[in-house]
Amino acid sequence: MLYQIVDGTVSAGGAVVLSHIDLEIRGKEKIAVVGRNGAGKTTLLRLIAGELELDRDDKRMGPGIVTARQLSVGILHQDAVAPREKERTVEELLLAGCPARDLFSRERFAYETEYDRLFTGFGFEKADKKKQLSAFSGGEQKKIAFIRLLLMKPDILLLDEPTDHLDIAAVEWLERYMESYEKAVVVVSHDRFFLDQVADVVCELADGRLKRYPGSYTHYREQKRKDLAARRKAYERQQQELARLYGLVERFKHKPNKASFARAKRKMADRILRIEKPEKDDVHIFTGDITPLVLGSKWVLEAEHLAIGYDKPLLELSLRVKRGQKIGIVGDNGAGKTAFLKTVAGLLPVMKGRCTLGDRTTIGYFDQHTAAIQSEKRVKEHFHDLFPSLTEKEVCSVLRFYLFGGQAAAKRVGDLSGGEKARLVLAELLQSRPNLLLLDEPTDHMDIQAKETLESALRAYKGTILFVSHDRYFLGQVAEEILIFDGRSAMYYPFGYAHYLERCRMSGSDLAARIQAEDQALLAGLKAVPKAERHRLKEIGTKEAYLDWQQRLKREQMENAGGQVERLWEGWQDMGGAWNGSMPEELARAWEEWTESCIQWYESFEGEGG
Repeated sequence: MLYQIVDGTVSAGGAVVLSHIDLEIRGKEKIAVVGRNGAGKTTLLRLIAGELELDRDDKRMGPGIVTARQLSVGILHQDAVAPREKERTVEELLLAGCPARDLFSRERFAYETEYDRLFTGFGFEKADKKKQLSAFSGGEQKKIAFIRLLLMKPDILLLDEPTDHLDIAAVEWLERYMESYEKAVVVVSHDRFFLDQVADVVCELADGRLKRYPGSYTHYREQKRKDLAARRKAYERQQQELARLYGLVERFKHKPNKASFARAKRKMADRILRIEKPEKDDVHIFTGDITPLVLGSKWVLEAEHLAIGYDKPLLELSLRVKRGQKIGIVGDNGAGKTAFLKTVAGLLPVMKGRCTLGDRTTIGYFDQHTAAIQSEKRVKEHFHDLFPSLTEKEVCSVLRFYLFGGQAAAKRVGDLSGGEKARLVLAELLQSRPNLLLLDEPTDHMDIQAKETLESALRAYKGTILFVSHDRYFLGQVAEEILIFDGRSAMYYPFGYAHYLERCRMSGSDLAARIQAEDQALLAGLKAVPKAERHRLKEIGTKEAYLDWQQRLKREQMENAGGQVERLWEGWQDMGGAWNGSMPEELARAWEEWTESCIQWYESFEGEGG
């Protein structure tokens, strides 16, 4: 145990922020602190950093905070650079923290090597070291403060939204760095993918209380849902039992020959330790399908040599999008992702080539401008005016699905936060049931609960989705295929985001190498098919062809391994072999290979209706 809070309470402005919490930081743990905005996450970080003190509590035994030894604690605030430091150069700021003053010492060399590694890892050029901090943007200043903190290597590193202002490449680099960081880390972040990669413990703050879950963020969400479901069932069973016991009391208490029976049942009911009614999960999970009002044609979008851009073309691509596909679009800023969505929506003209929507295609389009709605109406009134055929009860029910229940539905639309406005517009789009959704950064400014609700809704949606997002967890939850915009080219990847990342790790960063040679051979083979046959194969999408090919290879591998087992078995029998609980090493190895190939062939059908 490195650091411990025991029965700690913190108040601010007369209100309790943290209530009788217990927290342990052990060794090199990486702890994620999660909770709704205003739950007290930053307060907890400031308490660990020593910037706040626990409330006095005469009932608490002991000091409240215990440490194993004298600890160094470093905290990354959201306002990370002091005004007086902004006239210093980066080099002056970062080298000032070097513990070794001897320019030629081994410690100095190690410090400067780590300094260079961190500086370039966060996307800076080496020449930037000579610049004053005032020459950098606010986001870049936070990166530099972050580098200074990492160079200090405190025993407990406290990070408040460390991925803000970082592009995906820098965040991925930081994830790898955190994996090898040899000290304890406590991090507050809305980046769930980052938390999944970094955290091995999740602490949830809710109603001033802190609860610890071992494992990643995804494991925490799964476990919390299971815990809530189990507590809800236990509560409902107890309520049924109490109703039964008190029902017997009411039934028999006035009958003289049953009075003692009624008293016994009352005592039995009174002795039962009451289970508190469990709180509702603050995420709504859609259990039914969200089906478009109009099915639309099989091919939703066809583009041929489509050049997209504003003043000049950014890239050219050809593709066909089939009904029901959910395609996530990724790429660097300025690569043309937003321009592509706007071109499909008809908001930008086609610069060259062809872009055709299928028959009866209805579009729901979302970007940050559509989310900037202003109205003096209440949320419930605004929504009802858009869908007048709904009853008031139905309006309340739909809004509750999107976390606008109770007081939230009574807010003025103009008073909503950016994330709440985005959620309201997306609720309107999904309620109108188009068959093609075009979404540009739909989760910007949303908290985690809102993101998970939207993910659930989009998974339940049975139409077609093309969406742009920098939220990697959101991409992993919603996208079934990926479209990568890289420079002036585009690449279609027929699997989900996690599969794409794994392929990138295996194949390196070069775009041409992201599809292995055998995959390229498959695509080349399809193109080499004679013209008449190629026409017949047009209805087979790249994904289906790819899967069929992969499954065929695995089937052949399984059959070959099975043949080898059969030959070795027959040879062993011919030599008089008998079963005695073991088999020759060569046959055992062949058997193991055959078993493994059977499993791989079976798994190749998983999720594909096989």
